[in-house]
Amino acid sequence: MAHTSFPSDLPVPQDDGACSHLSGTQIPSVSLSATSGDWLDVSIYPGLTIVFCYPRTGAPGETITEDWNSIPGARGCTPQACSFRDEMVKLRDLGAQRVFGLSTQDTAYQKEAKDRLHLPYELLSDENLHFANALRLPTFGWQDKTLIKRCALAIEDAVIVKVWYPVFPPDSSAKDVVGWLAGRK
Repeated sequence: MAHTSFPSDLPVPQDDGACSHLSGTQIPSVSLSATSGDWLDVSIYPGLTIVFCYPRTGAPGETITEDWNSIPGARGCTPQACSFRDEMVKLRDLGAQRVFGLSTQDTAYQKEAKDRLHLPYELLSDENLHFANALRLPTFGWQDKTLIKRCALAIEDAVIVKVWYPVFPPDSSAKDVVGWLAGRK
């Protein structure tokens, strides 16, 4: 199955409360490697920033295993990333000054995905989980890796003002953010 689509019978993630502490939280000062080659600190940006977190994008030719599909909320990182690409004009028009994708994958891996998927925003690597641990983001283990569960954060002047968790289906993530932004106008 292609990375840009997913089975209709995926297990639906349930809200386990793992993000309930995030609204109103100050973003920690953590430098993250970006696909631009820069180190970025999300806490320094004024205005509205959207950060969507995802477990991992698949590589070209990678076989998606049934154990991955069986994890509620794991599958769909590429469709989620593409949804933000496709909604970028609306996001900006509605006031999102920056959009970032964030995972624990290394920057080289993310750079390939950014280029292949024609993403108009930077992907940030939290390979050492400094950002995730500082915010106590929900994670899960898979193949000896710790991955961040899918969520999205609206950050205004370095404070989280809205959290989407769980995010399902993943390809509706950006539309959910657009809907929220439109409601703020």
